[in-house]
Amino acid sequence: MSVTRSAPLLALAAIVAAPAAPAADAAAGKAVFDKLCVACHSLEQGSITVGPPLHGVVGRKAASVDGFAMYSQALKGYNVTWNAKTLDEFLENPMGKVPGTMMVMPVTDAKERADLIGFLATLKGK
Repeated sequence: MSVTRSAPLLALAAIVAAPAAPAADAAAGKAVFDKLCVACHSLEQGSITVGPPLHGVVGRKAASVDGFAMYSQALKGYNVTWNAKTLDEFLENPMGKVPGTMMVMPVTDAKERADLIGFLATLKGK
């Protein structure tokens, strides 16, 4: 088999061998929230604490909660809509992803992040 003919097979093998994203467990995600997030964030829509409320965060533009005045300029300039991918990237290393953010608590464990994001996705916005 020639090198050019084997390239598609090598690409397919790389995809198959790549680790799959952990399946989300929303109940476990609530426990992650209670362990890591509750000190700064509320789950109630409109409830402002140290950080913005996380109710409806999935599908919301970053730094867009009305009434929350503590967003950093860095997060205001981070032009994303929160979804599973953008939340995963941000939560893994907030200050690395958005230098200057006030979010200092990373969620370094991939399974915990997936569970937390799965839980947050159950909290539908307006």
